[in-house]
Amino acid sequence: MGWTDRPFRAGSGGELVLGWDVAETAWSRTRGASVPHPSTDADATPDATGGPAGIHLPVFLPAVATLVVAAGLAIAFPAATEDLLGEIQGTIVQGFGWYYVLAVAGFVVFSLWMGLSRFGDIKLGPDEEEPEFGVLAWFGMLFAAGMGIGLVFWGAAEPITFTYTDVKPGMTGEGPELAQKAMAQVFLHWGFHAWAIYVVVGLALAYSIHRRGNPVSIRWALEPLLGDRVRGWMGDVIDTVAVVGTVAGVATSLGLGVTQISSGLVHLGLFDEVSDQMLVVLIVVITLLATVSVVSGVGRGIKWLSNANLALAAVFLVAVLALGPTLFLLREWVQNLGVYARDVIPLSFSTSAFSGEEGQRWQASWTTFYWGWWISWAPFVGVFIARISRGRTVREFVAGVLLVPTMVTFLWFSVLGGAALHREMFGEGGLVGEDADGNPAVAAENVLFDLLGGLPAGTFLSGVAIVLVVIFFITSSDSGSLVVTMLASGGEAEPPTWSRVLWATIEGLVAVGLLLAGGLVALQTGAVITALPFSLIMVAICFATYRALRSEHLVLLRAERRQRREELQGQLASQVTSQVTTELTENFDEHFGDPVAQRVERLVTRRERRRGPDRRE
Repeated sequence: MGWTDRPFRAGSGGELVLGWDVAETAWSRTRGASVPHPSTDADATPDATGGPAGIHLPVFLPAVATLVVAAGLAIAFPAATEDLLGEIQGTIVQGFGWYYVLAVAGFVVFSLWMGLSRFGDIKLGPDEEEPEFGVLAWFGMLFAAGMGIGLVFWGAAEPITFTYTDVKPGMTGEGPELAQKAMAQVFLHWGFHAWAIYVVVGLALAYSIHRRGNPVSIRWALEPLLGDRVRGWMGDVIDTVAVVGTVAGVATSLGLGVTQISSGLVHLGLFDEVSDQMLVVLIVVITLLATVSVVSGVGRGIKWLSNANLALAAVFLVAVLALGPTLFLLREWVQNLGVYARDVIPLSFSTSAFSGEEGQRWQASWTTFYWGWWISWAPFVGVFIARISRGRTVREFVAGVLLVPTMVTFLWFSVLGGAALHREMFGEGGLVGEDADGNPAVAAENVLFDLLGGLPAGTFLSGVAIVLVVIFFITSSDSGSLVVTMLASGGEAEPPTWSRVLWATIEGLVAVGLLLAGGLVALQTGAVITALPFSLIMVAICFATYRALRSEHLVLLRAERRQRREELQGQLASQVTSQVTTELTENFDEHFGDPVAQRVERLVTRRERRRGPDRRE
């Protein structure tokens, strides 16, 4: 059966609690016995492979082999791996940096188009179904999705870096003017562009899962374009690329997390210095905690942990705002929004073309890395936001996913980054140091703790920041393992526990391997490399989503036209009958004992009976 003639059917729903780690509960509880779970629908599953229960071997084996070999080589030969990653990154940035910029800008345009177009009223679920979650609960989960290790790591460091030590080539100005431009660049990296990437994947998956009743798998987002071929090797390749890219993206976040945790522990005086051994031990310990979470499932403890982490992040942000230069931060936040609105279009298409080798280096280290990082996370975040958006319209989905996390992110960077800039410009400074050559330098992993140390209750806030990163680490690894396991099982709603444990372990191994093979540079390179093939899949997803929504819109449009035509015909027939009856009554009733109106009524009644109830409707 091809895509266009497949019947629309609703996928299973479920209850979902706040936070990243809660997807398992949602998929494990169906909302109604009359609606089969997509993964049990024979018409919507990949071809059988004869593998273990819950595992789709054509996806599972290539993905595991690729990741294990990559992590093993990085651990065994860190220096050679670092050189190789550097060469690959240079090739990608030189040859495809412009493509990343153009593709992400296109994703923003596509997202806005979907939300503002005639497709906006299409519901991501059965037409009569109300949204599964209320507005506040939905916004809260989107906020949880938007928060992560990266925001804690770069919240204070990135604005300082762009202003003092790694200014974008071609960016002019100094002091406050340069700081404002730097903040606009930060907003570009973490705002609408990042979430537009997630909209592309999330919208396609939400439509596929909730409207079409397909399994939770990236391949089905391309069904409108590829048809039944998604059940074969093409679908296997798509899901394999998604799995490898997701693991690389999660491993990048885990690497950033342990780097900041270790720096925080040194800042608090618990250790003397950061070492590779310390980083590896932290990854192992926290991965074990995440593995315990995967084995035990998503129960009350993990639900409480996710909700508590969300509340803790909010309290942390409010505390920094209240204890720092509050009025300055609020004024700066509003001003940042204006500068970003002014510069967003030229920044979106900036490729540092006239900045030479220095510009290409900057582009590779920052914008290209971020676009690659977000694209590698797109399957993970896309599955999550698709799952919690059942019953929303396309317009509601796009507006919520683009606006809510972006506004929270802008506030986060304005508070933490603004506090760091205020201290460096108007306070005691100390956040910008010097490298071995005497040039200004910023240790990104230390900036947050140095900033907090200058605030009242700074030691306590530093401890809170470490706890935030640890919990983000655990929830990211746990949720990433769950999503990757579902993708590797062909969309199985409840994949086996051993598979979840395996993927949690692999994520830890990849994080260890990349850290040993070059630290943050290797983490960035890994994200950029794995994102390139999935970006091509995302471009195809855009075309597939448009084709699917256009086809349904045409069906709905034809149905509305047919209904209006039938109503118009009925009105005209009624008017003609009434006029004829009136004329006959006025001219012939006196010649007949039986009034004409009664005869006409009997004729119409007999005709309706012959047509039957279905045709009368």
